[in-house]
Amino acid sequence: MVDLPVARHVVSSTPQFRGRVWNIDTDVVDLGDGQQVERDVVRHPGVVGIVAVDETLRILLVRQYRHPIAAMLWEPPAGLLDIPGEDPRDAAARELFEEAGYRAATWSVLLDVFMSPGGSNESVRIFLARGLTEVAADERHVGEAEERDMITRWVRLEVAREAVLSGDLHSPLCVMGVLAACNVLLDGVGDTRSVKSPWLRSGMPSSSAFEP
Repeated sequence: MVDLPVARHVVSSTPQFRGRVWNIDTDVVDLGDGQQVERDVVRHPGVVGIVAVDETLRILLVRQYRHPIAAMLWEPPAGLLDIPGEDPRDAAARELFEEAGYRAATWSVLLDVFMSPGGSNESVRIFLARGLTEVAADERHVGEAEERDMITRWVRLEVAREAVLSGDLHSPLCVMGVLAACNVLLDGVGDTRSVKSPWLRSGMPSSSAFEP
């Protein structure tokens, strides 16, 4: 069972909004049988998230203010793929350094997810980072805006899983990342993938791994 990319002819695409991070277009799409539908689409550059787990099986979380929901959320370090041509793994390493002050020796892919495929093309690749070392104080990145006062916390994976299932943690990257990491590292269910493994993203050529 695998998700497959499918080409549908876009008859027209009308810009509705141009923002700092994402755009909104109204597409007229031919579904292939002569039927045409109109769909509003949020165009998003994509995101990388980092589930950083130390040798004692603790996950590193940061607390960040999220204005649309007016709440402080505990989340894995994460960031936009907003630098043209940047490799996703390099982007993840940059975000781990900037948001949490750590570097990782080994990287693998934990999950690939479309966040809201009914209305947005936002795709997230969540990495598992191991072999962590803390950045020296004089090398730390100075955050701006919502990142200027973020705090970090190490949480045991089983404790984080309990918090997810009790409804105390709400960030989708946290929920997905914690549950997947627990599957792999605590329960021995499944495995991670290479950082070079295919990533199904809207508008990107498909790999042979996605062919029927």
